[in-house]
Parts: sequence; C-alpha cells; structure tokens
Amino acid sequence: MNDFFTASIIIATLASGIRLAVPFLLAALGEAVGQRAGVLNLGVEGVMLIGAFAAYYTALESGSAAFGLFMGLVVGMAMGFIYALITVVMHAEQGISGIGIYLFGLGFTDLLFQKQVGTPKPISGLQAKPFGWLADDTGRAGELLFNHTVLTYVAFLLVPLVYFLITRTTFGLNVRAVGENPQAADTLGVNVNRIRTVAIVFGNTMAGLAGAALALEIGIFQQNLTAGRGFIAIALVYFGAWRPVGVMAGSLLFGIVSATVLQLQVQDVISGSVSSIANMAPAVLTVIVLVVVSRRIGQPAALTRPFTRDG
Repeated sequence: MNDFFTASIIIATLASGIRLAVPFLLAALGEAVGQRAGVLNLGVEGVMLIGAFAAYYTALESGSAAFGLFMGLVVGMAMGFIYALITVVMHAEQGISGIGIYLFGLGFTDLLFQKQVGTPKPISGLQAKPFGWLADDTGRAGELLFNHTVLTYVAFLLVPLVYFLITRTTFGLNVRAVGENPQAADTLGVNVNRIRTVAIVFGNTMAGLAGAALALEIGIFQQNLTAGRGFIAIALVYFGAWRPVGVMAGSLLFGIVSATVLQLQVQDVISGSVSSIANMAPAVLTVIVLVVVSRRIGQPAALTRPFTRDG
C-alpha cells in the first residue's frame, strides 16, 4: 500500500486519469450543447461505439490513427443528421429515439466486428506528444500535464472554446433561447429547427470523436467497448450544470477515480471480490451525482420537448 503513495505512482495515476477523462469530456461537451438547445440524446453510447469501430477499423486497414480519428468524426456527424431527422423533423420522442440509437450502435458494431475483423487485433493507436520544453523543464508538472496525445490537448482546449461559443456568440444565445422557450425564440425570428439540428450534429460529432479517442487510446476494439461511458457522459452534463467547466471537472473526477482503481489493482492493493466491487466505483459515483445534483439544479426548460410552430 505504501508503494501507491510514492510521487511517481501518484503522478502516473493522475496522468492516466487525465487520459481516461478525454472520452468523457468530448462526449459530455457535445451533449451539453445539445441539451442547452432542448434535445436529450440517450444514444451517446451507441454513437460512441460506432465512432470507435470506424476509427479502429480505419486505423487497422490504413495504419493511420489520424485517418481513424477523422472517420470517427465523420460517422458521428452522420449519426447526428440521422438523429436530427428523427427528433427534429419527425418529432419522435427523444428518450425512446436515443435508446434506439444506442441499441443500434451496440448491435451494428458487434455485427461489423464479427464480419470484418473476427478476433481482436491490436492497432497502433495515438502516441503521446510531449508539449515541447514544458514536458522536460517543468518537472513533475510537465510529466503530469504536458506528456499526452494531441487529442488530449484538443479536448481540454475545447472547454474554453465551447464556453465562448455558448456564452459570447449569437449562436450560443440562440441555443440557450431555443432550450428555454422555443416558441418565444421563434417569434423573434430564430430558426428553432435549424439551431437544434446544428446542436445535435455537433453533439453527435463529439460523441463519435469520443469513441474514436477511446478505441485509439486502448489500441483495440471489442464488443461493448464503451462499457457505459456514454451514459456517464450524459450524467456529467447534469453534474456540470450544463457548463463546460463543470463538465470538465466531472470528467476529470471520473477519469481519476477509474485510474486510481486500475492502479490499485496493478499494485495488488485490492484483488478478488474487492477488486470487482472497486470497478463499480464510477457507476456508483454516477448515481450519487445524479441524486445530489438533480435536487439543486434546474435543467433547460424545453429539454425533451419537440417544437411545433403554433398556428
């Protein structure tokens, strides 16, 4: 147990937690924008799975992790247009539609994996890119903060960018208006369906990228690779009160909890049935967060409500 509290192990665990937070952060940022526009997407997990398989298979066939990331983005965007068609154009119930997307992603990726790959084959995933002199000259801080993949830096850079988008731009103002009172926004000339469609496509693109990040970080694909991460990302939106900084804090919390459990298992501090119970820590934390946060924070007023123009 004492070995776990050495500086090198703690730094390694925290650095691993940052990497593990990336899929949560990407998916939750996208979902936060979608929910601010009044659209709940319970299919995040399914889109992540499709993005993960697209990235993995592309990297497997082409040998390029960058091309794999691009394909994760493309399929996420495509799923966004499909979900927008279902919920915005056809006015389908968002909760049921999202579950349908999840089940489709789960079954479709398993089918594709069995037919196109068969058995798990490792790929060359994303490689850490030390951030110049900062990684070498800042000691422990450099090892912790500046020795990650490019996508990790991009994910955390997106936090202020999404904050600026939502709070300081006309588009962000329209997103918030549509999520609170779409009828009032419509009377002021805001195209509600267009704003919601853009928000949905952005959210699903981020979910596809999150799945790609997961597959390329692990370097392999298997059935149900995401293992509930998409649903945790949705919970993190509530944890962060629909704010990018709050979402980032929640993502880091879950990433560090997961990394700590893994490190304790590697150090043989916990094993057997205790190890199995510890693996449930992120899920238990999700439930606790939802119970506590749901009592003190109000969601966007028009969340899950389809828009129809009066008259």
